Amino acid sequence: MKVFIAEDEPPARERLVETLARVAPRAQVVGHAESVQATAAWLAAHPAPDVLMLDIQLADGLSLELFQGCELPVPVIFTTAYDRFALEAFRALAVDYLLKPVADDALRAALAKVARMREHFGADVAALLRQVEAAGPRWRQRLLGKLGGQFHSLAVADVACFVSVDKLTFAVLPDGRRYQVETPLAELQDELDPALFFRATRQVLIAARAVRHFAPAGKGRLRVESATTAIGELIVSPDRAAAFRAWLGG
Repeated sequence: MKVFIAEDEPPARERLVETLARVAPRAQVVGHAESVQATAAWLAAHPAPDVLMLDIQLADGLSLELFQGCELPVPVIFTTAYDRFALEAFRALAVDYLLKPVADDALRAALAKVARMREHFGADVAALLRQVEAAGPRWRQRLLGKLGGQFHSLAVADVACFVSVDKLTFAVLPDGRRYQVETPLAELQDELDPALFFRATRQVLIAARAVRHFAPAGKGRLRVESATTAIGELIVSPDRAAAFRAWLGG
C-alpha cells in the first residue's frame, strides 16, 4: 500500500510514520508535505497513492481545501488533534477520522478499511465513496422558532445566522427578528449544509448569503460585515480565517 502523508509538524509526522511501520510493515510512504499547496503540487505531479493521510490543519490552511472544486480519486484518512472538522471530513469522502496521537489499533483498522474496499470493489474506490456520500445525510430544511410565546416554522434558507446568547440559541432573519430555537449551536452546525453555513465564531453560525464583505483585521484575523444589523461586524480568528475564505469562495 502506497501512502502519502500531509503533516506540518515533523515530530507528529515521524510518530505517524513509526506507527505506520508497526501496524503495516509493507506500507510504503511515497511522499509527504507540510502545506496544502505542496500537497496539491505533489498529487498533480505523481501517480495517485493508495491512500492519503492528511492532517486537517496544515501550514497554509486546511487540507479540506484540496476537495473544493475537484474530486480526488484516492481514499483519505484524516489525522487531527481536533474533532470539530469531522462532518466536513466525511463529506470530503474520508474513510476514517483519527484523533492525535494516532493509536496503533485505530490506524490498523483504518488501513484495513481501505484494503477491504479495494479487494471488494477494485481500483475505483472513489466511485464507491461518491455513492456513499450521495446517500449521506439530508441537511435540515426547516426548524421551529419561538417568538412572543408563539412557535413559527422557519425555512433554513431564510435564516441569516444562528447566534448563541447566554446559552440560548436564536435564528436571526435578515430583518433582525430573532426566534429562539431549541437546538444548541454545536448541534445545528452538524445538521445544516456546510456549503451554506459557517461557524464564524463560537457564538455565530452565519449563512453565506448574509456576508456582505470581509477584510483583513490584523494578526491573521478577518473582519466580516454581515447583512443583518442583529450581529453587524464579526471578527474571525486566525485559526478559522483560511477555512472561512475557502468556504466563501465555494
